Amino acid sequence: MYSFKNDYSEGAHPDILKALCACSGEQNAAYGKDKHSAAAADMIRGLCQSPKSGVAFIGGGTPTNVLALSALLRNPYEAVVCADSGHINVHETGAIEYSGHKVIEAPVSPEGKLSPEDVAGVLRRHETEHMVVPKLVYISQTTETGTLYSKAELSALSAFCRENGLYLYVDGARLGSALMAEENDVTLADLAALTDAFCIGGTKNGLLMGEALVMQNAEMQDHLRWLIKQKGFMLAKGFVVGIQFEEALRDGLYFDMARHANAAAAKIAEAVAQSGFEFYSKPQSNQLFVILPPEIAAEAHEKYCCNIDRTLPDGRTVIRIVTSWATTDEAVEDFSAWMIKQLCFGLVKSIIEA
Repeated sequence: MYSFKNDYSEGAHPDILKALCACSGEQNAAYGKDKHSAAAADMIRGLCQSPKSGVAFIGGGTPTNVLALSALLRNPYEAVVCADSGHINVHETGAIEYSGHKVIEAPVSPEGKLSPEDVAGVLRRHETEHMVVPKLVYISQTTETGTLYSKAELSALSAFCRENGLYLYVDGARLGSALMAEENDVTLADLAALTDAFCIGGTKNGLLMGEALVMQNAEMQDHLRWLIKQKGFMLAKGFVVGIQFEEALRDGLYFDMARHANAAAAKIAEAVAQSGFEFYSKPQSNQLFVILPPEIAAEAHEKYCCNIDRTLPDGRTVIRIVTSWATTDEAVEDFSAWMIKQLCFGLVKSIIEA
């Protein structure tokens, strides 16, 4: 049985492991001040066309989000605005609130995207000293339902934030998938130009662990290392993350892995469409959200470990299908064939019932 539960069940791409093994006997400077981290940071600055960007390598996604928001929000009464489906709101166990900042959720459509109008509504509801001050807008690329912000959408949100004195942070845990999506028109250089900070996810794109926090905001970069240490996010062997990003970015492996994951998801999406089932959100990346009858959803969960995402008011179930850099053609073909069978079973059942 192949699991489509997430994109971090496998270890790491063999080339990443080879690089770690090759460097294992080296003696490197500690706490992220090593030559590999420096080289990887320079690669990122080059890809972003932003030589003044600060780059820090962190062990995981939640620590990266906590660090970024803590570095930008200097006063305890300042809050974060995000979609109600946002990762920091749903899947990080109140980590942002524990750091001292309230998360304000804004209801959004199944596409999972915040608009300037959504943020404006939050600002209107927080106008007195009896409430927290919305100061930062958090979005994900891809979103929590696998969709993409277009450059026009990101630009509009960025302009609104700057006009209203708000910071903009992009959680890029699955940024590789977003950048390699067929419909994507946002580049790393665009992200550097339009945000205060964003992260480049490695954990969910073929690395053993690690995220790269990329910072344009100069104030944010001030004393960042002190904040990393205080919050317990500073790795003594920081070079372990640096080596992985250096190898992943050297010849485009990072983007090849994301492209593979997207291609696998696209093949499954085609089978879903052929089976006549609906998508909860538009299929654009390596995450697919499919609406199924409860009994079929339960079988998908048991047979392929697909997460049950939610139950709709009409009783139907939404499952999440996630592909990765390691998803095999055989696994895709097997799942696709199973989806097509559901159509056949449904037709037979309807004939019998008629």
